Amino acid sequence: MPEDVQTLVDGLRAVELYYRPIRESSSGHTSFIQTQTRLNTPGLGVLTPENFRDVSEITNQCLTLFELEFAQTLESVIKFTDKDIMFNWMSVYMPTDYMRDIRAERAIMEICRKAEVHTNKICFCVSSKLLEEKDGRVAIVMRNLRNRGFHFMLTDFGSDSCPMMKLSEFPVDFVMLSPEVTQFLGKSERSDGAVKSIVEFIGEMDATAIADGVQNSIQAEKFFSFGCNYTAGSLAGKYVGERYFRKKKDEE
Repeated sequence: MPEDVQTLVDGLRAVELYYRPIRESSSGHTSFIQTQTRLNTPGLGVLTPENFRDVSEITNQCLTLFELEFAQTLESVIKFTDKDIMFNWMSVYMPTDYMRDIRAERAIMEICRKAEVHTNKICFCVSSKLLEEKDGRVAIVMRNLRNRGFHFMLTDFGSDSCPMMKLSEFPVDFVMLSPEVTQFLGKSERSDGAVKSIVEFIGEMDATAIADGVQNSIQAEKFFSFGCNYTAGSLAGKYVGERYFRKKKDEE
């Protein structure tokens, strides 16, 4: 990782967003758009999140990186809207460290105001590391931002390293299940029952479940029968660059 996040690298944006749809099973339409950041770096080439997130958060480089990602996401909301691509919100990854800063709420609102994007078009995507957070300020900032109209989505829920019971302490709107959870579907009645229990638990926490790693309609239908109406994964569509993101024909 370079010491400073650069705006441009070899003529390309240092921060480049890719997009995938989260589809509503009952209609097949795109309800939400999830972004994934890739970094164009000098010498190291293109880095995907698993190659830079942990390092950026250890070095606090994640704070500057988030503001670049957030600004580009707001630009994308405008572009996608202009192209008549319908979606309820677009996500952007937010590091927990950013919410520890007392200036975070004001900074986020100012960035949004300048871009002239309504707050309800943005969902902050937070990792399951949030559930290990012991600083009460983070939950307060989350509540304040939700009151402003923003959404929050917790990802990778139900993985081996995820402390599930901590979910009750954080006000998230959406919970994206780990692909590990999806892999349990169909193994046995007990495994299906465990997945159903996780979906029901999320609902009891007043959040909406989103299944990740869904590869086929059988899995999507199974999740739907459990009360999970939203899916992401190869069935819904992979991450693609902005120019390749298109509406399905039945959404036009």
